[in-house]
Amino acid sequence: MRPCINRCLQLLAHDAHKQQVSCRGGSHQSHQACPACKGENKILLRVDSKQMNLLAVLEVRTEGNEAWGGFLRFKKGKRCSLVFGLVIMTLVTASYVLSGAHQELLISSPFHYGGFPSNPSLLDGESPSDLKEHHHQPPVNNVSYVKDYPSIQLVISSITARIEFTTRQLPDPQDLRRQELHMFSVIPSKFLPNSKSPCWYEEFSGRNTTDPYLTNSYMLYSKRFRSTFDALRKAFWGHLSHAHGKHFRLRCLPHFYIIGQPKCGTTDLYDRLRLHPEVKFSAIKEPHWWTRKRFGIVRLRDGLRDRYPVEDYLDLFDLAAHQIHQGLQASSAREPSEMNKIIIGEASASTMWDNNAWTFFYDNSTDGEPPFLTQDFIHAFQPQAKLIVMLRDPVERLYSDYLYFASSNKSADDFHEKVTEALQLFENCMLDYSLRACVYNNTLNNAMPVRLQVGLYAVYLLDWLTVFHKDQFLILRLEDHASNVKYTMHRVFQFLNLGPLSEKQEALMTKSPASNARRPEDRNLGPMWPVTQKILQDFYGPFNARLVQILADEAFAWKTQ
Repeated sequence: MRPCINRCLQLLAHDAHKQQVSCRGGSHQSHQACPACKGENKILLRVDSKQMNLLAVLEVRTEGNEAWGGFLRFKKGKRCSLVFGLVIMTLVTASYVLSGAHQELLISSPFHYGGFPSNPSLLDGESPSDLKEHHHQPPVNNVSYVKDYPSIQLVISSITARIEFTTRQLPDPQDLRRQELHMFSVIPSKFLPNSKSPCWYEEFSGRNTTDPYLTNSYMLYSKRFRSTFDALRKAFWGHLSHAHGKHFRLRCLPHFYIIGQPKCGTTDLYDRLRLHPEVKFSAIKEPHWWTRKRFGIVRLRDGLRDRYPVEDYLDLFDLAAHQIHQGLQASSAREPSEMNKIIIGEASASTMWDNNAWTFFYDNSTDGEPPFLTQDFIHAFQPQAKLIVMLRDPVERLYSDYLYFASSNKSADDFHEKVTEALQLFENCMLDYSLRACVYNNTLNNAMPVRLQVGLYAVYLLDWLTVFHKDQFLILRLEDHASNVKYTMHRVFQFLNLGPLSEKQEALMTKSPASNARRPEDRNLGPMWPVTQKILQDFYGPFNARLVQILADEAFAWKTQ
């Protein structure tokens, strides 16, 4: 057994950055076999980068049928184990000292397989006030990470060499209909001409004692939404239209969507915009219906639930529909053709990028690329929809995303490791598949420990522009919004054709504190390492350059932050 121990120690000293060194047979991505073991007595060492009370787990197994020869032999095995354990602890301590790590003892691993955020339906916006924290840097880098920079540069160069922005093939409209027969049976092809929002009247066959929200999935699966539905239930019957012995309810879809991106200020924009008297949002800020709930996804790691039908999504706009209905009834008495000015909005920050469910439901994929995307279905029903996108420097977006969703052991060191692991995984995909296939690859997205793909704005925007016209988009930067809220909001008002506000209303909207500010404990962690920032700037650079070309605006290169 002693030669095997010595050989394994040599492997460990030579490859201390690997996640696992094992004398077991068989292949594994981060395993190395000890040739001296020859499959007999096997010693397994596992060092995990997560913070633990015991950083090394020592396991000694004998697979033969022989029993221990006696007490002296047992003591010898115990002594070997003890010596081996002490040596390993010495190596781990040495790695701590040499790496300059301050948060934890670690031996970094090249691959970490993470999952989706613990709750992807949480608010995905970020406060503009947090941008003030990103302009200072720590005084020094982690020395070991600086030494690793050339090897990470090779990974990024490999990715960059394979970037190709190709035009996606649009699906046939009949194929869209076949995928969502029920949705197409519920939503009509034409809407009321005197409503700015896409609305229509639908017959309601229940009685005045019928609970219209009894089976709504949003209410059934989330206790925090039940009070909202209690209010809807009380007002429901009073907002029906009655004609020829039948009852009709007004159904509506959003006039505009705030489609992304997460941690880019969408919550702050939502909170300010809903103060305008002509704007009404869904009862829930982020329904995530188009991207997740219609597929039965609450948290992908928990598997699929029953799919939320389109009726459950439409229920979320009933409060707005009630007001529109009242306005239509009042205007019909004065001027039947008068346009109702209320517009409905929806602000799920996953709409622009999240198509992770396609692999579970859509067949006939072309080279790993999804045959249908979210925008295909939205456009099929609302070809005139207006779309607002809030973006920020993707480097800072990723760090903010990490701080918001990571549950433990958050640090600049941990973020750096997760970034390098995600880049290696992304490169592995790009070696075999197209850029689009990797961006929408559910397996890859689920494996990457940070959501690297969300910052590839150009990829998503180009795919949206295949179905919507450019003038249907308003693309904003969080950096501009943070420096001049009033100007940003005026741009939004103009884009949505909203009426002017009084001085008091405008002051309330523009001077209110920023929403969804960074938590104090996250602020105390400080910024990312400069070397991590440089790595991410190198990675996102080609995508930002393409975004600049699309929008004809150099500000979206984020070179002067």
